[in-house]
Amino acid sequence: MSQTTPLRILVAGAGAFGRNHLRVYRELEEAGHPVRLVAVVDADAKAAAEAAAKFGVPGFGSIAEALAATEVDAASVCVPTVHHRAIAEELLAAGVDVLIEKPIAPSLEDADSILALAAKHARIVQVGHLERFNPAVTAARKVLNRPMFFESHRLSIFTPRSLDVDVVLDLMIHDLDIVLSLVASPVREVRAVGLPVLSPKVDIANVRVEFESGCVANFTASRVSTERVRKLRFFQPHQYLSIDFARQDLLMIDVTVAAGMDMAKLAAMAQMLQAAQAASGHPSAGLSLKKVPVEPGEPLRLEIASFLDAVRTRSTPVVSGEDGRAALKLALEINAAIAAHAERAGLKI
Repeated sequence: MSQTTPLRILVAGAGAFGRNHLRVYRELEEAGHPVRLVAVVDADAKAAAEAAAKFGVPGFGSIAEALAATEVDAASVCVPTVHHRAIAEELLAAGVDVLIEKPIAPSLEDADSILALAAKHARIVQVGHLERFNPAVTAARKVLNRPMFFESHRLSIFTPRSLDVDVVLDLMIHDLDIVLSLVASPVREVRAVGLPVLSPKVDIANVRVEFESGCVANFTASRVSTERVRKLRFFQPHQYLSIDFARQDLLMIDVTVAAGMDMAKLAAMAQMLQAAQAASGHPSAGLSLKKVPVEPGEPLRLEIASFLDAVRTRSTPVVSGEDGRAALKLALEINAAIAAHAERAGLKI
């Protein structure tokens, strides 16, 4: 295919995620990128019709109907997680490359089936771990140097969205994927606790993961919070870095006199320093605090642009299907640890 020939795009799912994908594809098309929306698919006829009217694209009730009516090169799979395998496999078998919203599937069996079919048909599978494309994460990756401790907080106000999965597969999996990509070491141990609060599934969870490299990561995720927080802090030799996903900010503290300090104490010091820096505008002695330059951008647009590039060049996506499987595997191990803890504590979840 010529680099200027428009890629024909189908979006499966006309819910909130699907509409965002439709919006970005339409924006890219209107900006002159070689991409063309050709179909939106949703089993809900009303949702399909509304999305079709809003984005000026033909609407269909099934993948089969869409493929019978038009040729498709690539697709975004934005249906509920439980349907990922069925929709993705129908598209892959038809020779369509797919971007599957996270998590890749509800089970490793489903994920493996998707990946096997993709390999059979030589198709691209990218998984929608959106935060990998957050500009602050991109900037942090450039200064990465053997991180040894992570502290992640992802808190959200309750909404009826994505209640087909628990908070680990809904929210925490973003940070699991990022940390796995930054640490690049096998998981050694998982400890976790979680509870359902407003839904039948776990709505809040706290997790400690230790890697073979010695790195330790603490994750907290909640979808029943009174505030929205999306932050990741990590420590590496003589440096502390803090990522604010929402603000697309990266703060870095170079440590010159605190070598050997206990990580917990350094974390507390770093938080106090941030407050002091904000109040006074001056760094403290022995510590150099600075904002790392970050080039702003919409993560979803960057993600979709990366997917389209992988489709055109037939290259491995930034977030491959195997990456999505690894994040899913860790998420399921965490859920098993939560269930084991609940049983020990006599809790019903």
